[in-house]
Amino acid sequence: MISSTPCWPRPAAPPLGTNAAASADSTAAAFAAARASHPWTLGYVGLQQDAAPMALSVQGRMPRGLAGSFYRNGPARHALGGERYHHLFDGDGMVQRYTLSDKGVTHRGRFVRTEKFLADSAAGRPVRAAFATNPPGADAITAPDAINVANTSVLAHGGRFMALWEGGSATEMDAQTLETRGPKVWSPDYAGMPFSAHPKIEPDGTLWNFGISSSAGLLSIYHVKPGGELAAAASLPVPDIAMVHDFAVTERHLVFLLPPLVFDRARAEAGETFLDSHVWRPELGLRVLLLAKDRLDAPQWFTLPTGFVFHIGNACEDKGVVRLDCIRSPSAWAATTALKDLMRGQYAEKEHTAVALLELNPATGKAEQHLLPLVAEFPRVDPRIVGRTYRQVFTAARVDAGERPGFDAVMRLDVASGAHELYRYGKDVMVEEHIFVPRPGGRGREGEGWVMGTALDLARQQMLLSVFDAQHLADGPLMQARMDRVMPLGLHAIFVPA
Repeated sequence: MISSTPCWPRPAAPPLGTNAAASADSTAAAFAAARASHPWTLGYVGLQQDAAPMALSVQGRMPRGLAGSFYRNGPARHALGGERYHHLFDGDGMVQRYTLSDKGVTHRGRFVRTEKFLADSAAGRPVRAAFATNPPGADAITAPDAINVANTSVLAHGGRFMALWEGGSATEMDAQTLETRGPKVWSPDYAGMPFSAHPKIEPDGTLWNFGISSSAGLLSIYHVKPGGELAAAASLPVPDIAMVHDFAVTERHLVFLLPPLVFDRARAEAGETFLDSHVWRPELGLRVLLLAKDRLDAPQWFTLPTGFVFHIGNACEDKGVVRLDCIRSPSAWAATTALKDLMRGQYAEKEHTAVALLELNPATGKAEQHLLPLVAEFPRVDPRIVGRTYRQVFTAARVDAGERPGFDAVMRLDVASGAHELYRYGKDVMVEEHIFVPRPGGRGREGEGWVMGTALDLARQQMLLSVFDAQHLADGPLMQARMDRVMPLGLHAIFVPA
């Protein structure tokens, strides 16, 4: 079953009127007022133009064998025409490319020229709806890609390079110039259907991904061959469809964690934003959907204590039990409130994440959860063991970031023992997601390689690109490059070898 119903429905004439305009103005005014007293707001000012190529100053030595491009995507245009978006996830996506070679490090960034970006740019103000902002007098939504901001992640697979978003098509780009080519169509039946920002690429190059159509109550599954050709796609109804950002694969299964933040059609039809059309229903618990790759029509359900999940590190199968890790929050406060407050220049510490280790037993139908008291996000693993037995997860971490949002450290966690190792950048450095890069020509052992990531040095108003020995994080960066301009704090990243 396939539905072309937009995943973010809104009535043709939303009853928001001048209230939406006032809200947009108040968001911009609040952020402007906060700039002087909250230095961390520097990471959320945003840009209006592409970032021209720039060379970085390098400290330390580039590790031998490390050459290629580090790409990061994230919301970067947070305001337009005096109107500021209400949520971090609303901003137009910019793909950044850090090129590493024996000659040094260079950087450039380009906005993804989506249909929405071009329409808003032509109007000089937002005229298309966003995740948590309904502009006054907004254009009617005719398809999900009409509001695609391509701002969440990037994908290099099958000879193609793409910017990814939650609710619509992947957007193809030129990996060298970062020019936008347009939406990727996997098959005519799935044109414009959601293609998530967290595809999983298995060791043999096989890609799995999903998409959720909230208004239709559908979960779509994509199976893509190593060469980039679609092997199969299917859609299945899911009761009480939830906001799902990530998933996991094992050798035999797909695993989805469905927090009880559930789409409410009545709210959407009353003119609420897509985010505010969701309701928190803790009585549902944190539902787990397990799908056999060869039997997508035979779902198995598990229930865990109520919580909210954005990201999963990895999953594997061990003696018939599915094991996985994720980053868990007690509620959806971060998604519904904290990331709105950021756009107003406000931060109030209400709750933090924890690392959760989960076990699913298909034979007994039981699920278990073990929490580690580590404040972390953005879990990443060695790409050579995706869906396979693993021990190491690399994350951003919060040690002592003071009275500001975000992270100040990078961490390596042993999920088998709970032992962890940290490198703390410092209170004045805002740490973005760090990723694992395998060492070329190595023995292929898990964790043999480097950890790479970016951060914003608030004191110097510089961006940092750091490379660590993955097994010796506490020793500090082997190489660190500094850039004398500030980029908006982004979301997910990949490394593509030269």
